[in-house]
Order: sequence, then C-alpha cells, then structure tokens
Amino acid sequence: MGGVPGGPGAPCGTKADVTAAPLTPLAAETPKPELSPDCLSDALCKNVYDLTGSTWFAEGSYWILLKPLRIMLILLLAVAARFLLQRTIRRLVRTTTEGSVPTLLKPLRERIPSTAAEGEFVPERRRQRAEAIGSVLSSLVTAFVFGIALLMVLREFSFDLAPLLASAGIVGVALGFGAQSLVKDLIAGLFMLLEDQYGVGDTVDVGEATGVVESVGLRVTTVRDARGVLWYIRNGEIIRVGNKSQGWALVVVDLPIGFASTEEATAVLRTAAASVALDPDLAPHIVEPPEVLGVEQVTIDGAVIRTVVKTSADGQFAVGRELRRRLAESLENSGITAKIAAARFYPGIPTPGPATPP
Repeated sequence: MGGVPGGPGAPCGTKADVTAAPLTPLAAETPKPELSPDCLSDALCKNVYDLTGSTWFAEGSYWILLKPLRIMLILLLAVAARFLLQRTIRRLVRTTTEGSVPTLLKPLRERIPSTAAEGEFVPERRRQRAEAIGSVLSSLVTAFVFGIALLMVLREFSFDLAPLLASAGIVGVALGFGAQSLVKDLIAGLFMLLEDQYGVGDTVDVGEATGVVESVGLRVTTVRDARGVLWYIRNGEIIRVGNKSQGWALVVVDLPIGFASTEEATAVLRTAAASVALDPDLAPHIVEPPEVLGVEQVTIDGAVIRTVVKTSADGQFAVGRELRRRLAESLENSGITAKIAAARFYPGIPTPGPATPP
C-alpha cells in the first residue's frame, strides 16, 4: 500500500516534503522626525509644531511668521509716529496763523515792542513764517522716523549696519561739498525764520536791494524796491539785514534857516512840530513828542536846525512826510523863507561900459 508521504507507513529515510508558508510581517510605523534642540527650546516653534505637526514649518516659523510680523509692526509704528507728529505740527502752524504765537515759534532774541496796532501784513507774515517752519519740521520728522524704521528693518534681516552708516556718512559729505551753496541757503533761511529777522511787509535793506519783503522762503527771499523791481535774493548771500519795520523808528528832519534868528526859527518849528503830535490820525503812531534839538550845523548858507520825532515802525513814513510839510509851511508863513532867499541874492558889481567917443 502506498502510504501517505510523510505519514505513517512511509518508507524509512524518506523526508517529508513540508512547505513552510512565509510569515507576513506587520507594517512598520514611519517614525516622526524629531525637532531640533533649538526648536524645542523655543516656545513659538513648539507651539507651531503642536498646531500644524509640520517640522519644517515649525523650524522655519521664525523667518516665516516672526520676522514679517516684526517688520510690519516696525512699519506700522513708524507710520503712526509720523502721523501723530505731523498732526501736532499742523495744529501748531494753524494755531500760530490764527492768532497766538507758541513759544517754539517766538524769536530767540527779545523784540522791542511796538505801540502801533498790527498792520495788514502781520497775518500774512505770521502765516508764511509758520508754514515755512512747519514744512521744515515735517520734513525732519519724516526723514528721522523713516530713517530709524529703515535701520531697524535692515537689522531684522541681519544686515551689518556699520558699513552702511559709514557709506551714508561719506555720501553725505560728498553731497555737502557738491551742494554747499544750497545747504548754505537752507541753513541761513532756517535761522532767519527761527530768529524772526524779517518777514512779509517789512522794509529791509539787504545791501543790493532795499524795499518791502513780499515773500520769505527757506532758500529765497523776494524784495520789491521803490521802483517796483522784484528782487530774488538767496538767503545764503545775505550778509547783513537792516530792518526798518521792527520796534520804533526815529524821523530826523534838518531844515536850513539861512542867517535868520535861530531863536525865532526854533520857536516857529516847535509850534509846527507840536501840531503834528496833536493830529488824531498821526497820534497813535507817535511814541514820543517831536523835539526841536536846535542848530545842528552851520554852512555857507547859514544855520541848519534839526527836528526829531520817535514813531512806530509802520508809521514813520506818514509822520515824516507830514512833519516836513508843516515845518516847511511854518517857515514860509513866518517869513523866514524870504530871508533865506534874500541872503542868497548877491547884487553884481557894475562894470564900466565901453568908452564913449568925444
């Protein structure tokens, strides 16, 4: 009988053919990549990893999330600071234009007070001066705030600021040498505005031109002279300024009286000068009553008597014209003018005529 291979009754020495079924191993779990020690010590990295489960996103969260947020925060703070500072400057300029002058915009030196009321040019003068200073302050605020913000942003990108600042210094020196005339004009104009050396409506003498200031800027001042010529003067070229409109003025009138009696002429001139002080239209502009000082000099034509009156800056021309008119009329009405004309008349010496033939 044939037996079952490998079973009972199988021939001796015969090995049973046993086929072993291969074992199927269990699927091995893929291990999660471990975080770096730096990320584990960083709270932000760990929190991002816990929320996203992404290792690369967690380890790059410093550059993906934190850096952009810090840069945006720097820019927002810079914009907010610039807005608040410029709003303060605009309010300061508006307050100055409308009336009271803040301490910042007051002149650095003490001003001699004027007794006259504000003229028609005072609001325009105050407005231009305030707007010019406000423009300078706004530009300085913008450059300062955004300059600091730019340096902070570059530092966030790990830039070395030392070479950058050194290069900026070299460029600034080069621009300073190349545009030194412009820089000189701007600096001179800024100090002129801060010190309130002159303004719109002032009568000034700047050397080449003498006239009324029509506009004041940081770089150029425009002056219109008595003939109507408009002069554009760079502030850096103005070496000295004679302002005839600040404080008070002294009107000086010298009148010749010939060889007439000085006491009589002095009495006549004093009466005429006193009448000017009593004029209701001119009295507000007169600081001190007119005074006849007496004989100022003696010339070949006789004595010269000086009369002075202290007036407000804006009323000096009107008072001076009226004072000269009344003094001249008083001399004419008193007969002194006729004496001056008689003293200047010299009769000629008669010369012998041609010989008459016999």
